[in-house]
Amino acid sequence: MPRKMIIDTDTASDDAVAILMALQHPDIDVLAITAVSGNVPLRQASLNARYTVEMCGKHTPVYDGAAAPLMRDVAHATFFHGQDGMGNMHYPAPQAAPAPGHAVDVLIETIKANPGIILVVLGPMTNVALALGKAPEIAGMVGRCVVMGGAACVVGNITPAAEFNIWCDPEAARICFRSGLPIELVGWEHCRAAANLTLDDIKHCKEQIGTPLAHFAIDCNTTALQAGRELFGEIGIALPDPVTMAIAIDPTIATRMSQHYVEIECEGVYTRGMTVVDQLGVVARPGDLNALWQPLTRRGAPNAAVCWEIDIARWKALLFSLLG
Repeated sequence: MPRKMIIDTDTASDDAVAILMALQHPDIDVLAITAVSGNVPLRQASLNARYTVEMCGKHTPVYDGAAAPLMRDVAHATFFHGQDGMGNMHYPAPQAAPAPGHAVDVLIETIKANPGIILVVLGPMTNVALALGKAPEIAGMVGRCVVMGGAACVVGNITPAAEFNIWCDPEAARICFRSGLPIELVGWEHCRAAANLTLDDIKHCKEQIGTPLAHFAIDCNTTALQAGRELFGEIGIALPDPVTMAIAIDPTIATRMSQHYVEIECEGVYTRGMTVVDQLGVVARPGDLNALWQPLTRRGAPNAAVCWEIDIARWKALLFSLLG
């Protein structure tokens, strides 16, 4: 029986490839896609998600959610993904309208109706935080919550300390990490360097695989390819959301994971959105040095499984198999 999944997304080019992977996988049944502001404004995220669903020949409903972070000014990453979020390809409008209902309510209803469901979060965690605020009990009903976000003890991609999704709405992320959700944190670092789609990989997709979906996956990431080279020195297309989806589909692609206490920095001037990973368990140690942390941490109990390494060859092989 296929595993049931919800995808929460600020759909831009890499989100679109991740959605494609889930929709094309025979063992995954995507019950709903919930859109949120992030990479692009909410309306564009919803349009991009619905266009991707139709590209895959599916009818998965897409629900509109939060148009702004909980407390922060709206910010977008069109400088990276293009003005339309899809490499400035300006794809035609999808035929389907947004499904009736608000994404937050749909998250609550779908999780309650499907205990053990996989929740994949590819954008800012605003929708999920709002759902937890209305129905905190859903945290214990989710089987896995696989999050593309953060940078586990490495540099960020929007500030030196933070990854965009968490930086965009750090208060929402903090709510989610403190909620009891079974979070698996896949930081942006796992799409970098050798995990990029290299020029040879791009050629393989367009010439050897050569399907409409393979062309779509590469074409919509045109501006991401250029921006990644200019901003971060990447050797190809960095695809953090598809790497995260690969792990959601096949957890063994994450070859090293460990449980840690993770806090989200919301107050720091230079560290807004930083994912602070307690690698050595120092927060849980008794003593005055940790008094500041104690009200926040439940004495440092691990609240996330952090991904440290992935099998790059297998992540790419899974992607290529789903583009065929």
